[in-house]
Amino acid sequence: MSPEELEIQSEPLNPDAEEISLETPTDDLHRVVPAIEFREVELFFDDRIILDKISFTVRRGETKVVLGGSGGGKSTIIKLILGLLKPDSGQIFIDGEDITEFDEIDLMRIRRKIGMVFQEGALFDSLSVYENVAYRLHEEGVPEEEVEHEVKRMLRFVNLEDAIDKMPVELSGGMRRRVGIARALIGNPSIILFDEPTAGLDPPTARTICELAIKLRDLEDASSIFVTHEMNNLEYLSSEYAVIDEHGDVQFEQEGEKLCLINTEVLMLRNGEIIFSGKEDELKCAPDPYIMKFIRGK
Repeated sequence: MSPEELEIQSEPLNPDAEEISLETPTDDLHRVVPAIEFREVELFFDDRIILDKISFTVRRGETKVVLGGSGGGKSTIIKLILGLLKPDSGQIFIDGEDITEFDEIDLMRIRRKIGMVFQEGALFDSLSVYENVAYRLHEEGVPEEEVEHEVKRMLRFVNLEDAIDKMPVELSGGMRRRVGIARALIGNPSIILFDEPTAGLDPPTARTICELAIKLRDLEDASSIFVTHEMNNLEYLSSEYAVIDEHGDVQFEQEGEKLCLINTEVLMLRNGEIIFSGKEDELKCAPDPYIMKFIRGK
């Protein structure tokens, strides 16, 4: 493997987390088995095709950026992963388990591995930031001392410790999304699903959300699907990586000419079909008229 093909590596924030390296044994099943896999998945609503025999994988520590216009099937993929919808044909695997025919009890076990970041943050307006982030742990009856530790840890990750006692109405749109991310991270899920997390946000705030996704990818080894229609998001996720500097602070670096990110790929949908799968630079060179028009934002 040439230097240009090396994957960006970084030290995990969690000292107990597994470090990705080129020396990772190829027979390590935890790394070889995809976090998410779709095999020939079809879904119909009445006579309309929503997903047309789509197949793809999300590797360990990989971000799959899913692009496409409204009604193309992007958010449907997330609902299928969560088991909120079942495909009409094909198979869906999470950590190597075929969840296609799972009942609700088995799906609840799978969902504990998954963190979900909604478009609007989806916070409970009557609960404080602390209570929103702690919601899952309170439902599971976790002792309050442990809850408090986890909530503070997650709010520290999204740089919102100072907002712990605020109510959602007191937060800006970007802060609400960050609280939503903190809540999604409770329980240390290995898979994170982002459904249009920057929609309606100004560019600097949208960048902050993307930086959190990058931190999860590079420092926590999380696998994720990032559904978006915004090309700026793709630019951030595909060209920047997170590292810990000598002072223990997180820094964001550009991939540059000698390094190429291999842990972020693009999937583009149109009318339920995958019309592109690959790297960002390949997408920009694709001759398909729909892709060219999408990139130009028209």
